[in-house]
Amino acid sequence: MGKADLHIHSTASDGKLTPADIVLEAARRGLSFIALADHDSIDGIASAQATARAFPQLKVIPGVEISTDVPEGEVHVLGYFVDYTDPEFNAALDRFKSSRLQRGEKMVAKLEKLGINIDWQRVKEIAGGSSIGRPHIAQAMLEKGYVTSFKEAFSEYLGHNRPAYVERDKMTPKEAVELIIKAEGLPVLAHPLTLPDPEAMTAELKGGGLVGIEAYYNGYTTEEINRLLMLARSHKLIVTGGSDYHGIDDTETAIGDSGLPIEAVEKLIALAKKRNPKLRL
Repeated sequence: MGKADLHIHSTASDGKLTPADIVLEAARRGLSFIALADHDSIDGIASAQATARAFPQLKVIPGVEISTDVPEGEVHVLGYFVDYTDPEFNAALDRFKSSRLQRGEKMVAKLEKLGINIDWQRVKEIAGGSSIGRPHIAQAMLEKGYVTSFKEAFSEYLGHNRPAYVERDKMTPKEAVELIIKAEGLPVLAHPLTLPDPEAMTAELKGGGLVGIEAYYNGYTTEEINRLLMLARSHKLIVTGGSDYHGIDDTETAIGDSGLPIEAVEKLIALAKKRNPKLRL
C-alpha cells in the first residue's frame, strides 16, 4: 500500500527544498502521490512533474495553497488539479506575489522599529527568487539571534495581530474557491482546526463549490481527525491531508507521514477525472 502527501511546500514559496528535491525525497520514501501546495504559487509544478517522470510509481498532482482573510485571521484554501497554465489564474497569483513582496518589506521596517535589525537583501537571498513569505523573515531573525526558533518568531512578532504583522492584498475564502474552480481545480479547506469555527466555514464554502477538507494533517490527534471525518461526512466532502512540509524545522512532520489513506487520494482523483474526462495523471 503506497503513501501520499498532498500538502508540501517548495522553494517556489517558502519551503527549503526545490520542487525537484521534493520529488526525489518523496520517491526515496516510497510515496505514490504528492501535491505541491505552494503559497499563492504554481511555479514549481512543471519542474516537479518533469522530475517525477523518472519515477513511474510516483505521481505529482498540481496544487496550490491560497491564503485568504477573514476578520478572525486567515483561511487557507487548497486547489488540486488546477490548470496552472491558465492566464487568468496566473495573473491572480502574480498579484499575490507582488503583495507578498511589499508586505515583506513593511514587516522588516516594523521589526526595525522594534529594535530588530535584519537586512532586506538577506531576506531576498533566503527566499532565493521565490515568493517571499514570513518564514524567510523568521530565518533572517533566527540567523541574527533575535529569536531561538521559528515558533518564537511567529508567536512574538510575525503572527496575526503580533507587532510586526502586516496585512496582504485580501481575498475572501469564497473568492479563492471560485478562482480554483475557474482554473478547473478542486477546492479543499486546509487545516480546518486553525479556524475559530471550522463547521461554519465548511458549510459556507460547501455552498460555493468546496469539495473537500484536510482531515489528516501535521500534528492532528486521532480525536481531531475523527472530528473532521464526521464533518466531511455530514457535508458529503472528500477528505485529504498532508504534512505541510517546509523542510525548515527538524520538528516538522516528514513527507508522507501525515497518515493520509491512499483511498482518500483515489477518491480525489476519481472526482477530478469525472469533472475532466481528459485528465491524465
